[in-house]
Amino acid sequence: MSYNFLIVDDSKTARMMLAKTLRISGIDIGEVFMASDGGQALSLLKDHWIDLVITDLHMPVMGGVEMLHSMAEDGLLESVPVVVVSSDASQTRREDLSRQGIRHYLCKPVRPEQVKSVVEGILELVP
Repeated sequence: MSYNFLIVDDSKTARMMLAKTLRISGIDIGEVFMASDGGQALSLLKDHWIDLVITDLHMPVMGGVEMLHSMAEDGLLESVPVVVVSSDASQTRREDLSRQGIRHYLCKPVRPEQVKSVVEGILELVP
């Protein structure tokens, strides 16, 4: 079974690094969609099947927190797992987002093996 991912970050470099990490992880990748802000991500979520979202928090136009609130209101956080990858190391922020329904929170900079391990765990690919 192949998996579709959505990577949301205003940094093209960060998006490309995460996409490359997914591609070399050994996970069966269907498509990797990319968005530079939360508004673009919400549009992609409406138009495409996404198995997992990886998002930053601090972005122009619509940040990750606002995107997550919108996903929660639409019930998407219940069906689409979200991993936050952010430089915001606030424990309060982590706890708030966990209560909203995100699956995992990684602090930047992240190592490829961290991303792979978290994604495999969420998608239950680890035996």
